[in-house]
Amino acid sequence: MFHNSWWSLVRYDENARPHIDRELLRRVAHYARPYWRDILTMLALIIGISVLELVPPLLYRDLFDTVLPTGDVRRLNWLALGMVGIPLLTGLLGVAQRYFSARVGEGIIFDLRQQMFEHLQRMPLRFFTHTKAGDIISRFSNDVVGAQNAITGTIPNIITNIVILISTLAIMFSLEWRLTLLAVVVVPLFLLPARRVARILRRIRRERMHLNAELSNRINETLSINGALLVKIFGRQQDEIARFRAINQGLAETGIRAALVGRWFFVGIGLASAIGTALVYWVGGYLALNQAISPGTIVAFVAYITRLYGPIGALSNVQVEFATSLVSFERVFEYLDLPVEIEDAPNAIHLPDVQGHIRFEHVSFRYDTLPGGETAPQGREWALHDISFDIQPGQLVAIVGPSGAGKTTITYLLPRLYDVTEGRITIDGHDVRQIAQASLARHIGIVMQETYLFHDTIRANLLYANPHADDDALIAACRAANIHDFIMSLPEGYDTVVGERGYRLSGGEKQRLAIARLILKNPRILILDEATAHLDSQNEALIQAALEPLFEGRTSLVIAHRLSTILKADTILVLNEGRLVEQGTHEELLARGGLYAHLYETQFQAETTNPTG
Repeated sequence: MFHNSWWSLVRYDENARPHIDRELLRRVAHYARPYWRDILTMLALIIGISVLELVPPLLYRDLFDTVLPTGDVRRLNWLALGMVGIPLLTGLLGVAQRYFSARVGEGIIFDLRQQMFEHLQRMPLRFFTHTKAGDIISRFSNDVVGAQNAITGTIPNIITNIVILISTLAIMFSLEWRLTLLAVVVVPLFLLPARRVARILRRIRRERMHLNAELSNRINETLSINGALLVKIFGRQQDEIARFRAINQGLAETGIRAALVGRWFFVGIGLASAIGTALVYWVGGYLALNQAISPGTIVAFVAYITRLYGPIGALSNVQVEFATSLVSFERVFEYLDLPVEIEDAPNAIHLPDVQGHIRFEHVSFRYDTLPGGETAPQGREWALHDISFDIQPGQLVAIVGPSGAGKTTITYLLPRLYDVTEGRITIDGHDVRQIAQASLARHIGIVMQETYLFHDTIRANLLYANPHADDDALIAACRAANIHDFIMSLPEGYDTVVGERGYRLSGGEKQRLAIARLILKNPRILILDEATAHLDSQNEALIQAALEPLFEGRTSLVIAHRLSTILKADTILVLNEGRLVEQGTHEELLARGGLYAHLYETQFQAETTNPTG
């Protein structure tokens, strides 16, 4: 049975056997349906090849039963040419059949990967926090390839073996059922093309491995929790889909090339074997004319019985092979069947402009609430409970509270990375669930505590926020973020590759790049996790200087760790255990002597004597 939620996927038993039923087979056929012309052509070629392969033994019988007794040398020459020509023709048809088979197989791989990637781009953060990255990559590689093999390997092999078995049995019964198997001469000439073909296949295989690595890298970076968050924040799903499509297409093309080279190799083997066989029978024919051997139909019978054992052996294990092949389809369908928890409403609003008026109205949220209100087992308590506050356009709001109070959760709900469990959130009077996600991504900018950078150049990472920004805008944003001089000090400047997750840069440098990226985006609403605790005093001062102009004219929500930010805030929200326990200005909250006053005394007051923290 297919799983209907991300939670059931988490609990999926990897060792469970597939439940192959009519619905599963129908879905498999659905992916093959767009290629029905290629499939019919492939099947026709399989039948044609199987029929043509029945002819050579008949030529062998004619050699011994007609040519040798009559001494017809001209007929002998034609038979020898036929013994070479028919295998050559079947080899050419085999190349065509392999081409169509590869088109079908690689097309199905392309479709499955593309559909699954597009589907996972729409999955909420909840999915990525409960799914291992390795499992995602495995579905894209091993399982998708296994699904392709089910259609282009298992099913064609079954049909081929059935055709060969039936046709061979019919001919053998018409010859002589009492005859037994006779050894056939093996021709060693097939070794000649092996070295060259091996070199070509190695080169294609290296290229394919490189593309596979690129594909895995793209998947790992954009479908990990941090990568998915970044893509959603900047609304770049369509761009990622296009980049994935380009790599995916390259894999499909190299797969077709490898398939054709391999097929030509077997054509060479078959042709060499046919030539050797023709020579043996040709020479044997002349020997028979000289009374050295006796003619008969045994040669044809031996050729047919050789064709009999292969299909019988293959079909004896067909049930297990077929079931195993369909496991991959079932595992892929598990992902494709996952519900999209957060979708645009049917008439979602696209906001051309945003003033920045934000309201939380009795908002409650728990992370373990599934679509439809179902609660997962062993869930946590409410992350937020009955939160209400109002932020006017242009205001700076500081969010403070102990660890686990729900500060980050608020920043996730506003851009709709999660949907509220109860209550509602509005921007300029519009419920965020009625606003198109692309519009939310356009007008809301986020700088998280952990800055995520792709393994790419500084320029590419910055332009992720605004692909159409020119160099002047890029430099202006970096100057405003106090990072331009550092970038220019690097040997390759803006074309410097930052490394995996930006590991070549310090925490402060990555954070200033994130601020520059946000400036390029130029959102109306700003969400910031002001993480400066682990930075040196120089980086901290540069970041603080970059943030000051960033707040101007924007509605800003800041998870505040610095007293300087708290003092600048128009209002302070104090959270504790998922509840809004206090709200007001710095002076008002100090006067109350509550949780904020305690936090001030234990966390913030030290900054008045140690400004650099």
